[in-house]
Amino acid sequence: MPQSRSDRDPSEQQSSRPPAQTPGPAAPPPPLEEPRPAAEIGRTPPGTDALPGYDGTSTPAAGIEEPKRQVTRAGMIWAAVASALVVLVLLIVFILQNQELVQVKFFGLEGAVALGIALFIAAVGGGVLVAMAGAARIIQLRAAEHRRRVSATRRR
Repeated sequence: MPQSRSDRDPSEQQSSRPPAQTPGPAAPPPPLEEPRPAAEIGRTPPGTDALPGYDGTSTPAAGIEEPKRQVTRAGMIWAAVASALVVLVLLIVFILQNQELVQVKFFGLEGAVALGIALFIAAVGGGVLVAMAGAARIIQLRAAEHRRRVSATRRR
């Protein structure tokens, strides 16, 4: 018995018009997928739950883009810590390779220190000076902003 149009599967319904032919080169055939082990069939691979319309068994449709990754504080902290660890390892290597004793004089104090340690102390001293100058500027900007807010509330 023939099925009525409403009983058919929507994917089987066809338009009364023939499909439009577009000029140009034919689209390349879709890439062949490798067969998946039986244990993995039906499971969504980790990390693909966020992709709408992606069930993990095939490549995502052409119109579906992977969502943009969001930058989080935890991610930024992780990147900063990882970068700091790399710099620390390089610093340790530098200090270990520069163990020759050098004579250091500072405001009447005199002593022999390993070259790597002396340069490290000088670098930390320079960093402290830069941090102090930066802190002074931040305090100056915050005070100016505070004065601006107070004067704005008085005008109301």
